[in-house]
Amino acid sequence: MVAQNPQPRRTPLFPLGQVVATPGALAALERSGQQPDAFLDRHVVGDWGNVCDDDKKLNDAALKDGTRVLSSYKTTADETIWIVTEADRGSTTLLLPDEY
Repeated sequence: MVAQNPQPRRTPLFPLGQVVATPGALAALERSGQQPDAFLDRHVVGDWGNVCDDDKKLNDAALKDGTRVLSSYKTTADETIWIVTEADRGSTTLLLPDEY
């Protein structure tokens, strides 16, 4: 029997460009035991995480007008990680809110 993936992989909505992470984000990921891909995969398909409704609307508009995209997620250690994809889609950064 072949294992079924309960959630099919969704098509990326925008390019991530070069992916980088701040020392704080790397430390938070290490403390949680999570990999960056767990959050990047959500970000690139439009699951913006824990952002307010206004930021969700801005992100949705950014898919059309090419402005920056911001997502916010909680790690299993209850730390917040932000992901920012720049307007030119040349880079995406994982960081902590106080590193912005």
